[in-house]
Amino acid sequence: MADVREVLPHLARLSNAVNRGRLTERAMESAGLSLDRPAMTVLLSVHLADRPLRIGEIAERMQVVGPHVTRQVQELERRGLVRRIADPHDRRASLIEPTEEGAEATDRYTSTLVGWFTEAIAHWPEQDRADLGRLLRRLVTDVTGRLAALDSGEG
Repeated sequence: MADVREVLPHLARLSNAVNRGRLTERAMESAGLSLDRPAMTVLLSVHLADRPLRIGEIAERMQVVGPHVTRQVQELERRGLVRRIADPHDRRASLIEPTEEGAEATDRYTSTLVGWFTEAIAHWPEQDRADLGRLLRRLVTDVTGRLAALDSGEG
């Protein structure tokens, strides 16, 4: 069985390569977006959600504080990429959802990223690509679950 210590340097190297290669910035440029990373992350979180989200839910998904998200949402609203709608369960609260323009821009952004990663592993055997997807989903689920337990004082 592989030791986790053997995997960590590879994760760090992948993160560094993606950051040095400016993959996020290139994908935003390709999508016609001139946003900073935090704003793009907010837009992506809202777009990938299965429903409109409260500011607190966005902050939780991003693992940041609410005021940070509020500033980003205000900028995205100003640019016409998200809108606030009334929360049907609480008239005092609002929910954030992407506008049509925001959804289309996010789709262009994610298509660029998916295309880049697909090309990077296109030469891999089908089973290796399937295993990568399965294992990444499992890793993300387990890591985020463990972090949530730590945050709630259970871990």
